Amino acid sequence: MPDLSDEEIKTELMTLNQTLYEKFGYEMKYMRPPKGEFSERTLSITETLGFKTVMWSFAYVDWDENSQPEKTDAINKIISNLHNGEIMLLHATSKTNSEMMSQLIDQVRGEGYEFKSLDEFK
Repeated sequence: MPDLSDEEIKTELMTLNQTLYEKFGYEMKYMRPPKGEFSERTLSITETLGFKTVMWSFAYVDWDENSQPEKTDAINKIISNLHNGEIMLLHATSKTNSEMMSQLIDQVRGEGYEFKSLDEFK
């Protein structure tokens, strides 16, 4: 996002917000900067548009559709990095993530953790 102009940032965020609303009846409240790249300027624009920028506290290399981690390796990496308040970044394009999600959720809950929405952390 730092490489985009102010107008390009506004257009991207508002177009995404409009699309989400039209397709799902959901208005965005939060925004995660792509690749975690931001600047004071992009944070300011995001806030001016009414969105809160939220970062993640855990991510692993799952975004490359041509180089997916093994299911067991992915689960072990995620479980070994669990922590209170964690915001996990898992990409929807990951075949591994879709294959392991049910098992992962059960394991995370088995470790005593709960899943909550960002709204519940206010």
